[in-house]
Amino acid sequence: MRVLLVKTSSMGDVLHSLPALTDAMHAIPTIKFDWVVEEGFAQIPSWHPAVDKVFPVAIRRWRKSWFASKTRTERKAFYQALKAREYDCIIDAQGLVKSAALVTRKAHGIKHGMDWSSAREPLASLFYNVRHSVARQQHAVERVRELFAKSLGYSKPQIQGDYAIAPHFLNNLNADNGQYAVFLHATTRDDKHWPEAHWRELIGLLDGSGIRIKLPWGAPHEEARAKRLAEGFAFVEVLPKMTLEEVAHVLAGAKYVVSVDTGLSHLTAALDRPNVTLYGPTDPGLIGGYGLHQRALKNSDHIMASTSANDVRKLLQQSNIL
Repeated sequence: MRVLLVKTSSMGDVLHSLPALTDAMHAIPTIKFDWVVEEGFAQIPSWHPAVDKVFPVAIRRWRKSWFASKTRTERKAFYQALKAREYDCIIDAQGLVKSAALVTRKAHGIKHGMDWSSAREPLASLFYNVRHSVARQQHAVERVRELFAKSLGYSKPQIQGDYAIAPHFLNNLNADNGQYAVFLHATTRDDKHWPEAHWRELIGLLDGSGIRIKLPWGAPHEEARAKRLAEGFAFVEVLPKMTLEEVAHVLAGAKYVVSVDTGLSHLTAALDRPNVTLYGPTDPGLIGGYGLHQRALKNSDHIMASTSANDVRKLLQQSNIL
């Protein structure tokens, strides 16, 4: 059985789809998935054992120059590859008009998705042949698991979902596995940042613990922040520029992670690493870290600065992480 999954972005949304693939793999042993995903996240689906082919798409980039010759050529090549296969089932787990119109509509097969009252953008449901009601007031992982179960005709398992990607990294851990922590300090929204002074205070509180701290980054301004956080602390390392898979290897070997609400925090959860995530304006109940050893810190005023470095240390101690 061959199924096409349309789940293009963001990093967290892509990761949240993995447990549904695991459910389907166990329910239908012969199933294989192709996956349409934004080019920046194309490494993620390849880590799951049920995924056969990944179709990178560049909707975000194409929109900036939709009618340019290079963009038209790329779109044509993408659609030719997409239409080359006939699918037993197409599952649009994105629930957005742009992905439904630009991707799902073009693929060959019976198209499944969430109905008018369930989809993130109700109009997207008009592009599906079969529409499913999926309860909104549950974690995003459970919503996708429910959509898969209804689309493919099995009962959703009542156990916690399994991302099934940690084994991809277990065979390649370094000798320093478990001897360091990772601090994920970078996020895209200003109101989701934890103050630099708080990060440095936490680093100071952990001095003498025997655990080194690694600071990844993606953009130049994040590298600059990482260097400011590490200044004066010999046990803190600013990592070099890395691919997503390289960062995943670092996370997989960490003793624990402290993070703000960011895609890499969800990757940490998918890798089953202990993680304390700091939340401000976002709701961890619906889109927070899902999985083993995930802890959330959120103050009632929804302001990141209200969470102190000592609050984080106490939670690490209470969780038997330190």
